[in-house]
Amino acid sequence: MNAKSIKSMVKKRYGEIATAADTKKGCCCSSGCCGTGSSESSVFNEDYSKLGGYVPEADLGLGCGIPTQYAGIKEGQTVVDLGSGAGNDCFVVRRLVGETGHVIGIDMTEEMIAKAKQNNGKMGYSNVEFRLGEIESMPVESHETDVVVSNCVLNLVPDKGKAFAEIARILKPGGHFCVSDIVLEGEMPEKLKSVAELYAGCISGAIAKKDYLGIIRSTGFEAIKVESEKEYRIPDERLAEFMDKSALQELRRSDVKILSVTVVARKPKG
Repeated sequence: MNAKSIKSMVKKRYGEIATAADTKKGCCCSSGCCGTGSSESSVFNEDYSKLGGYVPEADLGLGCGIPTQYAGIKEGQTVVDLGSGAGNDCFVVRRLVGETGHVIGIDMTEEMIAKAKQNNGKMGYSNVEFRLGEIESMPVESHETDVVVSNCVLNLVPDKGKAFAEIARILKPGGHFCVSDIVLEGEMPEKLKSVAELYAGCISGAIAKKDYLGIIRSTGFEAIKVESEKEYRIPDERLAEFMDKSALQELRRSDVKILSVTVVARKPKG
């Protein structure tokens, strides 16, 4: 798939998830309860329910970590959430930045933006906003952001180098990011790489951990640190929705590991 078709497929898939969250109470397609073809993201999802600022309606089970845990967010800061979905991380961030801070959620899916705005309307937050846009070309001014966070989204972006360059552009000198994402160790079998639905579920879109960190380093960030790392094994019955028996056996014979990592890095002050 080329970049345009990948984006189109991702927008369609996550638009369906946002719509399902509105029309099927207690049944989000990310969990697999809506039948075949569901996203695998819920396999990686962390429990947000005990975090300050948590809004249950905004939690669609699409994350693979809790980036705010290591983001060092302070009161009064401006924070941008990339791939903000229904607003889950934005509302947690808002609790941290307080009344004097500013939270901007960016998502390229119209349905997600609409749901996030609906959730924010219920909360009545005047310092939280959601903007429609792509991570490779963010609708955010340069050098105006203190912290960037993102949760299981950047591996869906075709041009990851451009994504991290955009993060560097919007950050203030000395600002930092904290992102949770899916990366790989070992070589992903070609048959698995070609499954579009798994790309939308964050798996086939993942790249090698060393390459992921290499992109961050080559973009000019410093103090790069992997704050957390967790290996996941996707259940065979879930993978069987997307591949035949031979492809599944090939995957199990390979040395590939699917990892959820949370990475922090700082933009140089000079």
